[in-house]
Amino acid sequence: MATSLIDEDRLTALNDRQPARGAYVLYWMQASVRTRENHALEYAVRTANELAMPLLVGFGLDPQYAEAQPRSLRFAVEGLRDVARALARRDIGFVVRQGKPLDVARRLAADAAAMIVDRNYLRPPRRWRRQLASSLEIPVIEVESNVVVPVGVASDKREWAARTLRPKLHDHLDRFLTELTTTAIDHRADLGVESLDAGDADGLLDTIGVEAPPGRFAGGESQANAVLTRFLDEGLEQHPGADVAVNGDASSHLSLYLHFGQISPSTITRRVMASGASPQAIDGFVEQVVVRRELAHNYVWFEPDYDKFSALPDWSRTTLDLHRDDAREALYTKAELEAAATHDRYWNAAMVEMRETGYLHNRMRMYWGKRILEWTNTPEYAFRVALELNNRHFLDGRDPNSYANVAWVFGLHDQAFAERPVIGKVRPMTPSGLERKIDAPAYVAHVSERTGVEIAE
Repeated sequence: MATSLIDEDRLTALNDRQPARGAYVLYWMQASVRTRENHALEYAVRTANELAMPLLVGFGLDPQYAEAQPRSLRFAVEGLRDVARALARRDIGFVVRQGKPLDVARRLAADAAAMIVDRNYLRPPRRWRRQLASSLEIPVIEVESNVVVPVGVASDKREWAARTLRPKLHDHLDRFLTELTTTAIDHRADLGVESLDAGDADGLLDTIGVEAPPGRFAGGESQANAVLTRFLDEGLEQHPGADVAVNGDASSHLSLYLHFGQISPSTITRRVMASGASPQAIDGFVEQVVVRRELAHNYVWFEPDYDKFSALPDWSRTTLDLHRDDAREALYTKAELEAAATHDRYWNAAMVEMRETGYLHNRMRMYWGKRILEWTNTPEYAFRVALELNNRHFLDGRDPNSYANVAWVFGLHDQAFAERPVIGKVRPMTPSGLERKIDAPAYVAHVSERTGVEIAE
Protein backbone atom coordinates (compact mmCIF):
# COMPACT_ATOMS: atom_id res chain seq x y z
CA MET A 1 0.00 0.00 0.00
CA ALA A 2 1.01 3.58 -0.58
CA THR A 3 3.45 5.16 1.86
CA SER A 4 4.93 8.01 -0.20
CA LEU A 5 5.33 11.26 1.75
CA ILE A 6 3.76 9.81 4.89
CA ASP A 7 6.22 8.64 7.53
CA GLU A 8 5.82 4.91 8.08
CA ASP A 9 5.83 5.43 11.83
CA ARG A 10 2.41 7.03 11.45
CA LEU A 11 1.05 3.74 10.05
CA THR A 12 -0.07 0.63 11.94
CA ALA A 13 -1.46 -2.46 10.25
CA LEU A 14 -4.23 -3.70 12.57
CA ASN A 15 -4.48 -7.05 10.77
CA ASP A 16 -2.65 -9.00 8.06
CA ARG A 17 -5.42 -9.26 5.45
CA GLN A 18 -4.97 -8.53 1.74
CA PRO A 19 -7.15 -6.18 -0.33
CA ALA A 20 -10.36 -7.80 -1.52
CA ARG A 21 -12.72 -7.16 -4.38
CA GLY A 22 -14.91 -4.22 -3.51
CA ALA A 23 -16.61 -1.09 -4.74
CA TYR A 24 -14.27 1.37 -3.02
CA VAL A 25 -11.54 1.97 -0.50
CA LEU A 26 -13.10 3.10 2.78
CA TYR A 27 -11.70 5.71 5.12
CA TRP A 28 -13.60 5.56 8.41
CA MET A 29 -13.21 9.14 9.61
CA GLN A 30 -13.70 9.61 13.32
CA ALA A 31 -10.81 11.37 15.04
CA SER A 32 -9.37 13.55 12.23
CA VAL A 33 -12.44 15.36 10.91
CA ARG A 34 -10.73 17.57 8.37
CA THR A 35 -9.42 17.53 4.82
CA ARG A 36 -6.27 19.62 5.32
CA GLU A 37 -3.13 17.90 6.63
CA ASN A 38 -4.96 14.69 7.42
CA HIS A 39 -2.51 11.84 7.02
CA ALA A 40 -5.27 9.22 7.17
CA LEU A 41 -7.17 10.88 4.34
CA GLU A 42 -4.11 11.26 2.13
CA TYR A 43 -3.01 7.70 2.80
CA ALA A 44 -6.51 6.55 1.86
CA VAL A 45 -6.38 8.56 -1.40
CA ARG A 46 -3.07 7.03 -2.34
CA THR A 47 -4.31 3.54 -1.45
CA ALA A 48 -7.40 4.03 -3.60
CA ASN A 49 -5.25 5.16 -6.52
CA GLU A 50 -3.00 2.17 -6.09
CA LEU A 51 -5.99 -0.16 -6.19
CA ALA A 52 -7.63 1.78 -9.06
CA MET A 53 -10.75 2.43 -7.02
CA PRO A 54 -12.75 5.42 -5.82
CA LEU A 55 -12.49 6.52 -2.19
CA LEU A 56 -15.42 6.68 0.20
CA VAL A 57 -15.09 8.54 3.51
CA GLY A 58 -17.60 7.43 6.13
CA PHE A 59 -18.68 9.00 9.42
CA GLY A 60 -21.05 7.66 12.07
CA LEU A 61 -22.99 10.39 13.86
CA ASP A 62 -24.43 9.24 17.18
CA PRO A 63 -26.54 11.80 19.11
CA GLN A 64 -26.60 9.31 22.01
CA TYR A 65 -22.82 9.09 22.25
CA ALA A 66 -21.66 9.10 25.86
CA GLU A 67 -21.67 12.65 27.30
CA ALA A 68 -22.68 14.15 23.96
CA GLN A 69 -24.34 17.53 24.48
CA PRO A 70 -26.28 19.67 21.96
CA ARG A 71 -23.50 22.27 21.97
CA SER A 72 -20.81 19.73 21.11
CA LEU A 73 -23.02 18.05 18.51
CA ARG A 74 -23.51 21.38 16.71
CA PHE A 75 -19.74 21.95 16.74
CA ALA A 76 -19.15 18.48 15.31
CA VAL A 77 -21.83 18.85 12.63
CA GLU A 78 -20.37 22.19 11.54
CA GLY A 79 -17.12 20.30 11.04
CA LEU A 80 -18.85 17.67 8.92
CA ARG A 81 -20.31 20.43 6.73
CA ASP A 82 -16.81 21.67 5.89
CA VAL A 83 -15.58 18.14 5.20
CA ALA A 84 -18.53 17.41 2.91
CA ARG A 85 -17.91 20.50 0.81
CA ALA A 86 -14.14 19.99 0.57
CA LEU A 87 -14.37 16.29 -0.34
CA ALA A 88 -16.95 17.03 -3.03
CA ARG A 89 -14.46 19.41 -4.64
CA ARG A 90 -11.90 16.58 -4.66
CA ASP A 91 -14.31 14.00 -6.18
CA ILE A 92 -14.15 11.92 -3.01
CA GLY A 93 -17.32 10.30 -1.71
CA PHE A 94 -18.59 11.21 1.77
CA VAL A 95 -21.25 9.35 3.73
CA VAL A 96 -22.71 10.43 7.07
CA ARG A 97 -25.10 8.03 8.75
CA GLN A 98 -26.82 8.24 12.08
CA GLY A 99 -25.83 5.45 14.41
CA LYS A 100 -23.11 4.10 16.60
CA PRO A 101 -19.75 4.75 14.91
CA LEU A 102 -18.66 1.11 15.00
CA ASP A 103 -21.94 -0.10 13.47
CA VAL A 104 -21.76 2.48 10.67
CA ALA A 105 -18.14 1.57 9.94
CA ARG A 106 -18.90 -2.14 9.85
CA ARG A 107 -21.80 -1.70 7.41
CA LEU A 108 -19.76 0.49 5.07
CA ALA A 109 -16.87 -1.98 5.21
CA ALA A 110 -19.04 -4.71 3.67
CA ASP A 111 -18.44 -3.26 0.18
CA ALA A 112 -14.87 -2.07 0.75
CA ALA A 113 -11.64 -3.49 -0.67
CA ALA A 114 -9.54 -2.00 2.12
CA MET A 115 -10.14 0.17 5.15
CA ILE A 116 -8.19 3.12 6.58
CA VAL A 117 -8.92 4.41 10.09
CA ASP A 118 -7.54 7.38 11.99
CA ARG A 119 -6.03 6.86 15.42
CA ASN A 120 -7.95 7.68 18.55
CA TYR A 121 -6.27 7.37 21.94
CA LEU A 122 -9.13 6.61 24.31
CA ARG A 123 -10.32 3.15 25.37
CA PRO A 124 -13.66 2.75 23.53
CA PRO A 125 -12.43 3.92 20.08
CA ARG A 126 -9.30 1.82 20.43
CA ARG A 127 -11.48 -1.20 21.18
CA TRP A 128 -13.67 -0.48 18.15
CA ARG A 129 -10.65 -0.51 15.87
CA ARG A 130 -9.43 -3.81 17.26
CA GLN A 131 -12.90 -5.32 16.82
CA LEU A 132 -13.09 -4.17 13.21
CA ALA A 133 -9.64 -5.43 12.35
CA SER A 134 -10.26 -8.87 13.84
CA SER A 135 -13.68 -9.34 12.24
CA LEU A 136 -13.09 -8.02 8.70
CA GLU A 137 -11.54 -9.91 5.81
CA ILE A 138 -9.93 -6.77 4.38
CA PRO A 139 -6.82 -4.89 5.53
CA VAL A 140 -7.38 -2.28 8.23
CA ILE A 141 -4.62 0.32 8.44
CA GLU A 142 -4.54 2.88 11.25
CA VAL A 143 -2.95 6.26 10.51
CA GLU A 144 -1.87 8.67 13.24
CA SER A 145 -2.47 12.33 12.44
CA ASN A 146 -3.64 14.11 15.59
CA VAL A 147 -0.27 14.53 17.27
CA VAL A 148 2.94 15.99 15.87
CA VAL A 149 5.16 13.09 16.96
CA PRO A 150 3.49 9.65 16.94
CA VAL A 151 2.92 8.57 20.51
CA GLY A 152 4.95 5.36 20.17
CA VAL A 153 7.88 7.19 18.57
CA ALA A 154 8.01 9.79 21.33
CA SER A 155 8.19 7.18 24.09
CA ASP A 156 7.58 3.51 24.79
CA LYS A 157 6.21 4.02 28.31
CA ARG A 158 4.14 6.30 30.51
CA GLU A 159 6.12 9.46 31.20
CA TRP A 160 5.91 11.07 34.62
CA ALA A 161 6.47 14.72 33.78
CA ALA A 162 6.94 17.13 30.90
CA ARG A 163 10.66 17.29 31.64
CA THR A 164 11.10 13.61 30.72
CA LEU A 165 9.07 13.74 27.51
CA ARG A 166 10.17 17.18 26.25
CA PRO A 167 13.62 16.23 24.92
CA LYS A 168 12.26 13.12 23.23
CA LEU A 169 9.64 15.17 21.37
CA HIS A 170 12.09 17.86 20.33
CA ASP A 171 14.45 15.19 18.95
CA HIS A 172 11.75 14.25 16.41
CA LEU A 173 10.11 17.60 15.61
CA ASP A 174 11.92 18.30 12.36
CA ARG A 175 11.14 14.83 11.04
CA PHE A 176 7.41 14.99 11.73
CA LEU A 177 6.75 18.65 10.98
CA THR A 178 7.20 18.10 7.25
CA GLU A 179 4.19 19.56 5.46
CA LEU A 180 1.82 16.95 4.07
CA THR A 181 0.96 17.28 0.39
CA THR A 182 -2.41 16.35 -1.06
CA THR A 183 -2.90 13.81 -3.82
CA ALA A 184 -5.60 13.97 -6.49
CA ILE A 185 -7.94 11.00 -6.64
CA ASP A 186 -7.75 9.06 -9.91
CA HIS A 187 -11.26 7.56 -9.83
CA ARG A 188 -14.21 9.80 -9.18
CA ALA A 189 -16.62 8.65 -6.49
CA ASP A 190 -20.09 8.25 -7.99
CA LEU A 191 -21.31 5.48 -5.77
CA GLY A 192 -24.91 6.31 -4.94
CA VAL A 193 -24.38 5.35 -1.30
CA GLU A 194 -27.16 6.45 1.05
CA SER A 195 -26.13 9.37 3.26
CA LEU A 196 -27.50 12.17 5.39
CA ASP A 197 -26.96 15.64 3.94
CA ALA A 198 -23.87 16.85 5.75
CA GLY A 199 -23.57 20.03 3.68
CA ASP A 200 -26.28 21.76 5.72
CA ALA A 201 -25.42 21.86 9.44
CA ASP A 202 -28.82 23.12 10.61
CA GLY A 203 -30.64 20.62 8.42
CA LEU A 204 -28.48 17.76 9.71
CA LEU A 205 -29.18 18.73 13.32
CA ASP A 206 -32.90 18.74 12.56
CA THR A 207 -32.62 15.32 10.94
CA ILE A 208 -31.00 13.76 14.00
CA GLY A 209 -33.44 15.53 16.34
CA VAL A 210 -31.02 17.82 18.14
CA GLU A 211 -31.90 21.38 19.11
CA ALA A 212 -28.63 23.29 19.31
CA PRO A 213 -28.67 27.02 18.55
CA PRO A 214 -25.38 28.63 17.50
CA GLY A 215 -23.11 29.18 20.48
CA ARG A 216 -20.06 31.24 21.32
CA PHE A 217 -17.83 29.17 19.03
CA ALA A 218 -18.46 27.87 15.51
CA GLY A 219 -16.98 24.57 14.37
CA GLY A 220 -15.27 23.44 11.19
CA GLU A 221 -11.82 23.43 9.65
CA SER A 222 -12.37 26.74 7.85
CA GLN A 223 -13.22 28.38 11.15
CA ALA A 224 -10.28 26.64 12.82
CA ASN A 225 -7.84 28.10 10.32
CA ALA A 226 -9.41 31.55 10.69
CA VAL A 227 -9.09 31.31 14.48
CA LEU A 228 -5.42 30.32 14.11
CA THR A 229 -4.72 33.23 11.77
CA ARG A 230 -6.39 35.69 14.12
CA PHE A 231 -4.43 34.32 17.08
CA LEU A 232 -1.12 34.61 15.24
CA ASP A 233 -1.94 38.20 14.29
CA GLU A 234 -3.40 39.37 17.58
CA GLY A 235 -2.83 36.97 20.47
CA LEU A 236 0.39 34.99 20.22
CA GLU A 237 2.68 37.74 21.50
CA GLN A 238 0.51 38.15 24.62
CA HIS A 239 0.13 34.44 25.27
CA PRO A 240 3.06 33.77 27.63
CA GLY A 241 2.24 36.57 30.09
CA ALA A 242 1.34 35.39 33.59
CA ASP A 243 -1.03 38.34 33.95
CA VAL A 244 -2.85 37.72 30.68
CA ALA A 245 -6.53 38.64 30.80
CA VAL A 246 -8.61 35.49 31.22
CA ASN A 247 -11.55 36.90 29.28
CA GLY A 248 -10.20 35.04 26.25
CA ASP A 249 -8.72 37.87 24.22
CA ALA A 250 -5.20 36.39 24.25
CA SER A 251 -6.27 32.73 24.18
CA SER A 252 -5.88 30.70 21.03
CA HIS A 253 -9.16 28.75 21.45
CA LEU A 254 -7.50 26.07 19.32
CA SER A 255 -8.09 23.28 21.85
CA LEU A 256 -11.71 23.17 20.70
CA TYR A 257 -10.71 22.47 17.10
CA LEU A 258 -7.95 20.06 18.07
CA HIS A 259 -10.44 18.13 20.18
CA PHE A 260 -12.75 17.58 17.19
CA GLY A 261 -9.84 16.88 14.81
CA GLN A 262 -10.69 19.96 12.74
CA ILE A 263 -7.12 21.26 12.60
CA SER A 264 -3.76 19.52 12.61
CA PRO A 265 -1.33 20.18 15.48
CA SER A 266 1.45 20.07 12.89
CA THR A 267 -0.18 22.90 10.95
CA ILE A 268 -0.47 24.96 14.13
CA THR A 269 3.12 24.29 15.15
CA ARG A 270 4.62 25.15 11.77
CA ARG A 271 2.63 28.37 11.50
CA VAL A 272 3.55 29.42 15.04
CA MET A 273 7.22 28.77 14.36
CA ALA A 274 7.04 30.84 11.15
CA SER A 275 4.98 33.64 12.70
CA GLY A 276 7.80 36.09 13.38
CA ALA A 277 6.71 36.40 17.01
CA SER A 278 9.28 36.64 19.78
CA PRO A 279 11.19 33.47 20.69
CA GLN A 280 9.56 33.59 24.13
CA ALA A 281 6.08 33.59 22.62
CA ILE A 282 6.88 30.85 20.10
CA ASP A 283 8.61 28.59 22.61
CA GLY A 284 5.82 29.07 25.14
CA PHE A 285 3.11 28.10 22.70
CA VAL A 286 5.03 25.14 21.24
CA GLU A 287 5.45 23.93 24.81
CA GLN A 288 1.65 23.90 25.15
CA VAL A 289 0.60 22.55 21.75
CA VAL A 290 3.32 19.91 21.48
CA VAL A 291 4.91 19.03 24.83
CA ARG A 292 1.98 19.44 27.24
CA ARG A 293 -0.64 18.21 24.81
CA GLU A 294 1.36 15.16 23.77
CA LEU A 295 2.21 14.40 27.39
CA ALA A 296 -1.55 13.99 27.84
CA HIS A 297 -1.71 11.63 24.85
CA ASN A 298 1.18 9.65 26.30
CA TYR A 299 -0.77 9.35 29.57
CA VAL A 300 -3.99 7.95 28.11
CA TRP A 301 -2.13 5.72 25.65
CA PHE A 302 0.07 3.98 28.21
CA GLU A 303 -2.23 4.18 31.27
CA PRO A 304 -5.26 1.88 30.92
CA ASP A 305 -6.99 3.50 33.92
CA TYR A 306 -6.46 7.09 32.82
CA ASP A 307 -9.93 8.10 34.04
CA LYS A 308 -9.56 6.64 37.54
CA PHE A 309 -8.24 8.05 40.81
CA SER A 310 -6.09 4.92 41.17
CA ALA A 311 -3.91 6.04 38.22
CA LEU A 312 -2.59 9.07 40.10
CA PRO A 313 1.04 9.02 41.29
CA ASP A 314 1.67 7.18 44.56
CA TRP A 315 2.85 10.33 46.33
CA SER A 316 -0.34 12.27 45.60
CA ARG A 317 -2.69 9.45 46.57
CA THR A 318 -0.72 8.97 49.77
CA THR A 319 -0.76 12.62 50.81
CA LEU A 320 -4.45 13.02 50.00
CA ASP A 321 -5.25 9.90 51.99
CA LEU A 322 -3.38 11.25 55.01
CA HIS A 323 -5.54 14.38 54.93
CA ARG A 324 -8.91 12.85 53.99
CA ASP A 325 -10.36 13.51 57.47
CA ASP A 326 -9.22 17.14 57.68
CA ALA A 327 -11.90 19.74 58.31
CA ARG A 328 -13.02 21.44 55.08
CA GLU A 329 -13.64 25.15 54.62
CA ALA A 330 -16.94 24.14 53.00
CA LEU A 331 -18.60 21.03 51.62
CA TYR A 332 -20.65 21.04 48.43
CA THR A 333 -22.55 18.42 46.48
CA LYS A 334 -22.14 17.96 42.74
CA ALA A 335 -25.52 19.65 42.20
CA GLU A 336 -24.48 22.69 44.23
CA LEU A 337 -21.21 22.96 42.33
CA GLU A 338 -22.90 22.67 38.95
CA ALA A 339 -25.35 25.38 40.02
CA ALA A 340 -22.39 27.68 40.84
CA ALA A 341 -23.76 28.04 44.37
CA THR A 342 -20.57 28.29 46.42
CA HIS A 343 -19.21 31.01 48.71
CA ASP A 344 -16.41 31.81 46.19
CA ARG A 345 -17.58 34.32 43.57
CA TYR A 346 -14.50 33.78 41.38
CA TRP A 347 -15.19 30.05 41.25
CA ASN A 348 -18.88 30.62 40.62
CA ALA A 349 -17.98 32.79 37.64
CA ALA A 350 -15.77 30.04 36.24
CA MET A 351 -18.54 27.45 36.65
CA VAL A 352 -21.05 29.74 34.95
CA GLU A 353 -18.72 30.42 32.03
CA MET A 354 -17.98 26.76 31.38
CA ARG A 355 -21.64 25.77 31.84
CA GLU A 356 -23.00 28.48 29.56
CA THR A 357 -20.28 28.69 26.88
CA GLY A 358 -18.26 25.45 27.03
CA TYR A 359 -15.02 27.36 27.57
CA LEU A 360 -12.63 28.46 30.32
CA HIS A 361 -9.18 30.02 30.12
CA ASN A 362 -6.57 27.53 31.36
CA ARG A 363 -5.82 29.57 34.49
CA MET A 364 -9.46 29.46 35.52
CA ARG A 365 -9.68 25.75 34.69
CA MET A 366 -6.88 25.07 37.13
CA TYR A 367 -8.49 27.20 39.83
CA TRP A 368 -11.87 25.57 39.19
CA GLY A 369 -10.46 22.06 39.68
CA LYS A 370 -8.33 22.84 42.70
CA ARG A 371 -11.25 24.28 44.64
CA ILE A 372 -13.37 21.19 43.98
CA LEU A 373 -10.65 19.13 45.66
CA GLU A 374 -10.89 21.34 48.75
CA TRP A 375 -14.71 21.40 48.96
CA THR A 376 -15.71 17.74 48.65
CA ASN A 377 -15.81 15.09 51.34
CA THR A 378 -13.21 12.73 49.82
CA PRO A 379 -10.53 13.11 47.17
CA GLU A 380 -12.04 10.22 45.21
CA TYR A 381 -15.41 11.98 45.07
CA ALA A 382 -13.68 15.22 44.06
CA PHE A 383 -12.01 13.39 41.17
CA ARG A 384 -15.30 11.91 39.93
CA VAL A 385 -17.14 15.23 40.19
CA ALA A 386 -14.41 17.24 38.47
CA LEU A 387 -14.16 14.76 35.60
CA GLU A 388 -17.91 14.48 35.14
CA LEU A 389 -18.48 18.25 35.08
CA ASN A 390 -15.45 18.73 32.83
CA ASN A 391 -16.66 16.20 30.29
CA ARG A 392 -20.27 17.36 30.39
CA HIS A 393 -19.72 21.07 29.91
CA PHE A 394 -16.45 21.73 28.08
CA LEU A 395 -16.52 21.70 24.29
CA ASP A 396 -13.04 20.17 24.44
CA GLY A 397 -13.90 17.70 27.20
CA ARG A 398 -13.68 13.91 26.82
CA ASP A 399 -10.21 13.86 25.26
CA PRO A 400 -6.64 13.13 26.41
CA ASN A 401 -6.09 16.69 27.59
CA SER A 402 -9.23 16.54 29.72
CA TYR A 403 -8.23 13.36 31.50
CA ALA A 404 -4.68 14.57 32.09
CA ASN A 405 -5.79 18.06 33.16
CA VAL A 406 -8.27 16.77 35.71
CA ALA A 407 -5.67 14.33 37.03
CA TRP A 408 -3.15 17.22 37.21
CA VAL A 409 -5.41 18.88 39.79
CA PHE A 410 -4.66 15.88 41.99
CA GLY A 411 -0.90 15.73 41.32
CA LEU A 412 -0.39 14.04 37.94
CA HIS A 413 2.68 15.32 36.03
CA ASP A 414 3.44 17.62 38.98
CA GLN A 415 5.62 17.73 42.07
CA ALA A 416 5.00 17.89 45.81
CA PHE A 417 4.57 21.27 47.52
CA ALA A 418 4.55 22.39 51.14
CA GLU A 419 1.97 20.42 53.09
CA ARG A 420 -1.43 21.98 53.75
CA PRO A 421 -4.70 20.84 55.29
CA VAL A 422 -7.04 18.82 53.06
CA ILE A 423 -4.84 18.86 49.92
CA GLY A 424 -1.63 17.68 51.59
CA LYS A 425 1.35 18.18 49.30
CA VAL A 426 -0.69 18.70 46.12
CA ARG A 427 -0.14 22.08 44.44
CA PRO A 428 -2.49 24.72 45.92
CA MET A 429 -4.42 27.49 44.18
CA THR A 430 -6.09 30.10 46.38
CA PRO A 431 -8.32 33.16 45.84
CA SER A 432 -5.49 35.46 46.93
CA GLY A 433 -3.12 33.75 44.51
CA LEU A 434 -5.65 34.17 41.72
CA GLU A 435 -5.97 37.87 42.53
CA ARG A 436 -2.21 38.27 42.16
CA LYS A 437 -2.32 36.73 38.68
CA ILE A 438 -5.45 38.30 37.17
CA ASP A 439 -8.00 41.03 37.72
CA ALA A 440 -10.47 38.62 39.31
CA PRO A 441 -13.34 41.09 39.92
CA ALA A 442 -13.10 42.17 36.26
CA TYR A 443 -13.30 38.50 35.25
CA VAL A 444 -16.50 38.06 37.27
CA ALA A 445 -18.01 41.13 35.58
CA HIS A 446 -16.94 39.85 32.17
CA VAL A 447 -18.62 36.46 32.69
CA SER A 448 -21.82 38.06 33.96
CA GLU A 449 -21.97 40.38 30.96
CA ARG A 450 -21.16 37.65 28.41
CA THR A 451 -23.61 35.09 29.77
CA GLY A 452 -26.33 37.30 31.21
CA VAL A 453 -26.11 35.35 34.47
CA GLU A 454 -25.79 37.14 37.79
CA ILE A 455 -22.83 35.61 39.65
CA ALA A 456 -23.74 34.48 43.16
CA GLU A 457 -21.67 35.70 46.11
